[in-house]
Amino acid sequence: MKTVQISLNSIDKVKSFVNAITQYEFDFDLISGRYVIDAKSIMGIFSLDLSKPIDLAIHAEGNIDEIMETLKPYLI
Repeated sequence: MKTVQISLNSIDKVKSFVNAITQYEFDFDLISGRYVIDAKSIMGIFSLDLSKPIDLAIHAEGNIDEIMETLKPYLI
């Protein structure tokens, strides 16, 4: 598992983020304070405070480099 900080400060960013990670079979969790949300759930993401950076936990065995390349536009 790898954890990175991302920023999803616009509706368009949220949409493109969800579209980007749904191509992977791995689980992705967004962690904001005590809340843990499935990162593939648009409704779940909108329940978070998007004005602050959010931790993204990537539950992947391999392909981390490919995933990190996909996540570049959202990384802080």
